[in-house]
Amino acid sequence: MNPISKLLALGRRAYGTHSTHSTHSTQAAEHIERALSAAGLGQTGSGRGIRETIDRALSAAGLRPADGMSAPAPAAAGRPDSTAPMRAATVESVPARGQFLHATYGNAYSRRDYRLYLPVGYDPDGAPRPLILMLHGCTQSAEDFAAGTRMNALADREGFLVAYPQQIGKANHAKCWNWFRPEDQRGDAGEPSILAGIASQIAQGHRVDTRRIFVAGLSAGAAMAVILGHTRPDLVRAIGVHSGLPYASAHDVASAFTAMQGRADTSASASASGASPVPMIVFHGDADRTVAPANADALAAGALRPGLRISVETGRAAGGQAYTRQVATDTTGIRAFERWTVHGAGHAWSGGDPTGSYTDPAGPDASTAMVAFFLQQA
Repeated sequence: MNPISKLLALGRRAYGTHSTHSTHSTQAAEHIERALSAAGLGQTGSGRGIRETIDRALSAAGLRPADGMSAPAPAAAGRPDSTAPMRAATVESVPARGQFLHATYGNAYSRRDYRLYLPVGYDPDGAPRPLILMLHGCTQSAEDFAAGTRMNALADREGFLVAYPQQIGKANHAKCWNWFRPEDQRGDAGEPSILAGIASQIAQGHRVDTRRIFVAGLSAGAAMAVILGHTRPDLVRAIGVHSGLPYASAHDVASAFTAMQGRADTSASASASGASPVPMIVFHGDADRTVAPANADALAAGALRPGLRISVETGRAAGGQAYTRQVATDTTGIRAFERWTVHGAGHAWSGGDPTGSYTDPAGPDASTAMVAFFLQQA
C-alpha cells in the first residue's frame, strides 16, 4: 500500500462513523500523524511539500486540528501567494449600521446557532426583504465570515437580510459542514434540514420575501450550498459557490479527498436529485491547491444547458488580480449561470476583507458579484 493510501485508510478507520465526536476526531488526527511520519512525510526535508499539501486537505475535510490555517500571507507586490503558509487573522467587525442578532434553531437532527443581520432601515412592518444564508468554510466562525465577506455592509446598501449559521465542533472537529456524508446530502435530513429550518425560522419571524432566499458559501460551506440548491429548490432561489464542489461528489472521507483533488466521478451528480438545478454563480481560483479548479469545471458542465446565451470577458480587479468571467443568460436576459475564474488565486474569498480568514483582497469582489447575481433572479 502506498503512503497516501495508507494515510487515507488509517484516517478513515479512525474517523469513520465517529466523526461527530471531537474525541474520535482527535484520535483520527493522531492516527494520521503517525501515518505521515511512517511514510517519511515529516515536517522537514524532501517530504515537506507533500506533507503541507496533505495537511491542507486534511484540515479542509475536518480530519485534523486547523492550527495555523487561516488567511494567506501577503506576498511581494501586495498580492497573496496561493502557496504561502496560512496564518491566523484577527477578526474585527465589518462597519455596518444595522442590528447583528444571535439566534438558535433546532430540529430532530440537531441544533445550530446563527447570527442574523438586519440592515439599516429594516422595518418589521415594511416590504419583504431578500434573505441570504452565508455558510462559512472549515475552521471559520459566523463572525469571521461576516468580516471577511463584508456582506453586512452590502446588506445595508441593498436592503437584504443576512444569516450566518455556525457549525459546531461536536459535528465536525474542524467545524466544516459535512458535505461528504450521504445523511447530509438530503434536503429533509441532517445539516441541510437544519439550514433550511434556519431560513424558515427567519422568514416566519421577520419580513422576508420567500421568493428570494439565497445561499452562498466558501469551500465546505459552498459544497453545502450546492446541496441545498439541488435538494431544496422549493426554498432556495439561487446559490453562490466559492471554491466548492459538485453535488454528491463524495460519500465518505476517502472519496472527499478524491473529490477535493478534482478526481471525483460526478457523472451521476446532476441526476442524483430529482430537482432541477437552481441558478448558480461560481468563484474559483485557478491556483487553488485545497479544492481543485476541476470542481468548478464540473459545476459549469452541470449548469450549462442548451438554449443559454454564453458570453466571456476578461479583466483585472482593482487589487491587481486578473480574472475571466463567463455569463450564461436565458431567453429573458436573466443570468442562469455565472463563473469567475480568478487567475493565480488560491483557496480564499476573492476581494474579501483581510480582517477575516481565507480572504484574497487582490481579487474581484465576490460578495458584490454574488449579490448582483442574486437580486436579478426574481
